[in-house]
Amino acid sequence: MPAGFGRLWTAQTVSSLGDGVTHAALPLLALTLTRDPMALAVVTAAGTLPWLLFGVLGGALVDRWDRRRTMWVADAARAVLLAMPGAAALLDVLSIPLLAVVAFLLGLGGLFFDTAATAFLPELLRRDPVLLERANSRLRGSQTAMSGFAGPPAGSALLAVGRAVPLLADAVSFLLSALLVRTLPAMPRPVPEARESLLRQARAGASYVFRDRLLLGLALRPAVGNIAFLAVETVLALFAHDRLGIDTYGFGLLLTAEATGGLLGAGIASQLGRRLGTGTALTCTAAIEGLAVLGLAAAPNPYAAGLALAVCGAGMGATMVLGPSLRQAIVPAHLMGRVASTSRMLAMCAAPLGAFLGGWLAATYDVRTPLWAAAGLLLAMTAITASMTSNRRVEAALRAAAPAAGPDSPASVAPVPWTAPERP
Repeated sequence: MPAGFGRLWTAQTVSSLGDGVTHAALPLLALTLTRDPMALAVVTAAGTLPWLLFGVLGGALVDRWDRRRTMWVADAARAVLLAMPGAAALLDVLSIPLLAVVAFLLGLGGLFFDTAATAFLPELLRRDPVLLERANSRLRGSQTAMSGFAGPPAGSALLAVGRAVPLLADAVSFLLSALLVRTLPAMPRPVPEARESLLRQARAGASYVFRDRLLLGLALRPAVGNIAFLAVETVLALFAHDRLGIDTYGFGLLLTAEATGGLLGAGIASQLGRRLGTGTALTCTAAIEGLAVLGLAAAPNPYAAGLALAVCGAGMGATMVLGPSLRQAIVPAHLMGRVASTSRMLAMCAAPLGAFLGGWLAATYDVRTPLWAAAGLLLAMTAITASMTSNRRVEAALRAAAPAAGPDSPASVAPVPWTAPERP
């Protein structure tokens, strides 16, 4: 691995720890202000709305801008932004509308950082498919460990100290991440596409995804998945408290169980891809997620719920290594920002629908109903996308990318042998 990867890895690990603190603290903080499921859904959905409004245009901007600078500026801005709810909590004027506004702006910063980081990594690793899979496994593993394993219990504990403390801790993590990202090596900017408007460039990136069945399948899976997972996440704190009898600290431990599974899934993703083939592995992990949410809905006690979340986390962890690594290996560099943002936009635009669906189902029927609905969606999505991301399509895409001869193609660097996945 290049030396710069270690700094990028460290930066994202530090930031993920802060994210984990906020991930546990924010819904609990909202619960201190209201117990209305729809109000909680507003806060959850607000963080995903920037992808709906600016997703594709954000990717086009990232393909024009210096990606390293985009990352550190986004992190520095988010560090400053988190001072707002922190100060409001200290002054006892915190409100649901303020939390929703902050969540929206944090989501906007995340849009630019995540898109730039996704496009920066293939350039840092010279678009080597093996290194990309290894790097994404490490990044996903540390993100899961920090944002899910270490962060949630810390967030719950810090919230007990004071309502502003977890938010300020996340601000410090963003600041440290920004300082580390500034030290990364500079990469050449993508070759500009002459005389093309921003809107035309954005449209070209979106068309690239929708014309390719493999890329479309990779994008649809998290899109449908986000409807399901946000429906669950919106009511999870309420479900844990009212139906499982879990207190504030126990809720952090429940999220930690999911993170533990995610860490395992990220660690074994490469082995699954080699043994089953990337396409088949992605189908299997998607099915595991659906069955795990089904188990969560039926969980009679906190222990069964924790086990179900751990299994679900394992499926998600493996998916989030295999899918992005494949996309980064087959997409040209000058389109990477737009393809990444289009794929992420589809996933994030689906999230508000899931959040409101979860809130509506809980308010209209029962707090378990969103979980049953989420499991059904995940299993249906698995069946629909299985042929779109098959082993045959994956292998064909890797073969097509390997001999490409443009300055932005994988062949513009020294070729690295790629071992085709074993067929089951």
